[in-house]
Amino acid sequence: MTLNWLDLFPETVKRMLLNLSKELLEHVEEVRIREERPLEINSAGKHHFLDRRGGLTLRPEEAYKPTREDTHRLLDLISNHSLYTMEEELRKGFITIPGGHRVGLTGRTVLSGGRVEHIRDISGFNVRIAKEIQGAADDILPHLLDRKRKRVMHSLILSPPQQGKTTLLRDLARQISYGKWGNSPVHWPGMKVGIIDERSEIAGCLRGVPGFDVGPRTDVMDGCPKAEGMMMMIRSMSPDVLIVDEIGRPEDAEAVIEALHAGISVIATAHGSSVQDMRGRPALSGLLENRMFEMYAVLNRTGDHRTYKLYDGGQRTLQTAVSGQPGGDAYA
Repeated sequence: MTLNWLDLFPETVKRMLLNLSKELLEHVEEVRIREERPLEINSAGKHHFLDRRGGLTLRPEEAYKPTREDTHRLLDLISNHSLYTMEEELRKGFITIPGGHRVGLTGRTVLSGGRVEHIRDISGFNVRIAKEIQGAADDILPHLLDRKRKRVMHSLILSPPQQGKTTLLRDLARQISYGKWGNSPVHWPGMKVGIIDERSEIAGCLRGVPGFDVGPRTDVMDGCPKAEGMMMMIRSMSPDVLIVDEIGRPEDAEAVIEALHAGISVIATAHGSSVQDMRGRPALSGLLENRMFEMYAVLNRTGDHRTYKLYDGGQRTLQTAVSGQPGGDAYA
């Protein structure tokens, strides 16, 4: 059995992962490597340590502890032996690699003018595995449709980290582009979709070409800051729907408002465990108070089930439902 993301790891760690059961390996979401500390995996929302044989344990003292050689080899593999070319990624604290997988990094920061210039002495890695789950949006997509005007409503999806926001966005883009409207009875043609993929996570592009199926009428602005990318997409590609992950800065909010005024539907995500969390975030509170979004969905995940609560633009509760689709993915 081969999984492309396994090739990211040095042979010592890769052998341990390959000793996992097929079912468990296919559901791995994170592999956490901390130099001289226990090797850890997160699968289906549950964490385990791995021993030297690849067996599972909850006892850290029984776990394999990656060596400096392991972490140096891992850094070589994820940077393609050219760490100096990734200064911008190191400043942000993560590297996105082909396939949409993201590797979070920890170590000693180097400051310049009081700001992080890059990370050195890297000794901690969180390899977050991107997954494509077609059908993940089946239950929620019908609630985001304005059937009278045959359009997608301006929608904001909120959740704490690692609840499946990026997986959901990926499938929303795919279905809207194909004209597959989840569990809805509508039969609309597919729409033009524009994805602003600042961290190359939604579409998993390699040299500008999506690695995931995001639909036949979807254009991707890869590796571009969200605010700038939204404006570029509006001017150049005339999308019907803009999809953007993890808004949170003032310039993101301004670009969302520009898109709404241009008549383009926006589906965005943000961190938060409730709609009220937005009130404490200056960049997003204005969007809430001015009712810029017509629909809010708050996601929470338990095992293989995702619970979502829906609110209208006035933040009135509309519905609480449970989806049987696995909600977890590699992204926060």
